[in-house]
Amino acid sequence: MGFSGFPDEAILFYEGLEADNSKTYFAQHKRLYEEAVREPMLALTEELAGEFGRAHLFRPYRDVRFSKDKTPYKTHQGAFVEAMPAIGFYVEISAEGLSTAGGVYSTASDQVARYRAAVDEDLSGKVLESIADALTAEGYELRGERLKTRPRGFGDEHPRIELLRHKSLFAGMRFEPAEWVHTAQVRERVEHTWRAFGPLVEWLCTHVRGSELPRR
Repeated sequence: MGFSGFPDEAILFYEGLEADNSKTYFAQHKRLYEEAVREPMLALTEELAGEFGRAHLFRPYRDVRFSKDKTPYKTHQGAFVEAMPAIGFYVEISAEGLSTAGGVYSTASDQVARYRAAVDEDLSGKVLESIADALTAEGYELRGERLKTRPRGFGDEHPRIELLRHKSLFAGMRFEPAEWVHTAQVRERVEHTWRAFGPLVEWLCTHVRGSELPRR
């Protein structure tokens, strides 16, 4: 079966999970999760794979080992297409609607160093600035972990100081629940946004790349 949208039951499932994030609720509604959430997300990412690559679907379970929040389940279903480690395209369905994003989501120290060197260098830095300006002009939000102050070695007068503050950088857009979420139009929305994120992902793959540090 091809992708035909996320049924209304997907939104209802997550509204219920937000109200009762328990193993009992999830067990009672697991079939609904599989049919209304997971299977449509698999179908969507399968149709997008030809252009963007195969996606990894995240598990519904939260890692609560080091968290004060011990609720066991994520209140969204996400999928990620990895261009390089931690760099790529993301899509998510939740009670709040549909979200898409593209960029780098977590970085090691060597990646941050390469990122800042590329932003500082005029030739590559101005390209990223142009990409960021184009995305914000189209209504996308630039997000990511960032310093509240300037990074060491850079002055406040640097022409790209706001970009230099970032340790991770991605663009995103959230669409509130609407009738089109229940139709195949979702694929068109995801395609359109992921294509818009393409230049950012490509810049990051070129200049930041995956971490070259040994894993701990």
